[in-house]
Amino acid sequence: MDPNCWILPLITFVPLVGALIVMFIPKSNYSAIKATSIGISLIPLALSVWVWFAYDRSGPQFPHGIQFGVDAPWIPSLGVSFAMGADGLSVPLIFLTALLTTLSLVYSLVINERPKEYFWMFLLLETGMMGVFVSLDFVLFFVFWEVSLVPMYFLIGIWGGPKREYAAIKFFLYTMVGSMAMLLAILAMYFNGGRTFNMIELAKAGLFVGPEYATVGALVFWGLFLGFAIKVPMFPFHTWLPDAHVEAPTAGSVILAGVLLKMGTYGFMRVLMPMLPEQFERYWWIIAVLSVVAIIYGAFVAMAQWDFKKLIAYSSVNHMGYVTLGCAVAGSGAMASQSSKILALNGAQMQVFSHGLLTGALFLLVGVIYERAHTRMLTDFGGLGARIPVYAGMLSFCSLGSLGLPGMTGFIAELSVLTGTYNASPLLTGLALIGVVVTAAFMLWTIQRVLLGPLNPRWEKMPDADTREVSSVAPLMALTLLFGVMPMLILTIFNGASQAIVGLMH
Repeated sequence: MDPNCWILPLITFVPLVGALIVMFIPKSNYSAIKATSIGISLIPLALSVWVWFAYDRSGPQFPHGIQFGVDAPWIPSLGVSFAMGADGLSVPLIFLTALLTTLSLVYSLVINERPKEYFWMFLLLETGMMGVFVSLDFVLFFVFWEVSLVPMYFLIGIWGGPKREYAAIKFFLYTMVGSMAMLLAILAMYFNGGRTFNMIELAKAGLFVGPEYATVGALVFWGLFLGFAIKVPMFPFHTWLPDAHVEAPTAGSVILAGVLLKMGTYGFMRVLMPMLPEQFERYWWIIAVLSVVAIIYGAFVAMAQWDFKKLIAYSSVNHMGYVTLGCAVAGSGAMASQSSKILALNGAQMQVFSHGLLTGALFLLVGVIYERAHTRMLTDFGGLGARIPVYAGMLSFCSLGSLGLPGMTGFIAELSVLTGTYNASPLLTGLALIGVVVTAAFMLWTIQRVLLGPLNPRWEKMPDADTREVSSVAPLMALTLLFGVMPMLILTIFNGASQAIVGLMH
């Protein structure tokens, strides 16, 4: 067993212990609740930074090698084990989850409505999300997948906007449908893979290979696909997303966009591609077409929005389309060269990380202006650039990063995906470029509507971003610039995982 096997269980369960501690703090002691929650969240953040630097980038990848691994019997009679580990796919997501949780809690210092429940639910949510990214047993994976669903349902349903109950129920039902399809597919893999839930063993087993398994293999593939596609969310399973984002509290939107959506794309890369390569190669073009539709549709629908938060929500549909397009190309069989597949998958992983940073920051910035103006309608703003220059600078930076400005992470991600895709299908690449142009258009138009032009007299005395708000957004901006200027700092982590996944699919 790995000598550092303690690190991942600690990262995963420290927030749960923190949630229990917060439950015993008197509900009237707001400052102790908030300080304890933020303090506890700093522990997994510090440990995730340690994992980032301790991770051996040249080491073997899943399923032939895993780092920081722990594997102990849990329910031996069912073949269930407590198995955790990390590779190039999960290490950046562990860090991103810890970072966004801490920054969201810092931003949430303004929450004074039932703060005790709010903060312990946030910590419970962190445990669920972390567990998904480190689990190497399907039962453990599924438990954490479902655990992450419950606190987000309550965060939307209690602290959300005027239609919060509708949005929370819609989010819960959509995700539950996907979870049930995924559970049936996992059981089919269990019975056909030697009665084990261990993801490493199942990835090595060569499941549902050959014409005699064509039907059951297809059913298992589409069951898993549905569970992950709803979470991404891919077109046409995206309709829960705008409602959930618009009604969620600001920090809830950050976690929803920054981490929960990534659980879907992580499922594509961890489960669908390495475990069902034959089925993925057969259906890759369906995923590719749906991804291109999402890129174009998400951009045009975002452009049509006048609600600032809904605009950013639809931009997520557009941006996540690049991730699933990169995955599709990586599993396209003989349609693309191996180097193009690795490039596309590296781009997909980069887009996952970049979207978490930039869209998380944009949702925080929407929250900043909403708390001052109590409106998100873009028609109500204008001329704020001169009035609140610090906010204007942060919004301009994050908007330009989101549209793919060179020198930031989004550019590296989209360029890698589109370059890899061109080798498989120049047509798909050309269509995806429509989304790139429209994204640039609506992001620049948003900057114009909010920051430029004559100042609305209602905002003559609007205060600029304060220390709490700047400290929530600034780390995300710094990382966007750092990895945009020096992408190899993170691409060396992604590349090993991409090579292993593409190698398994040959």
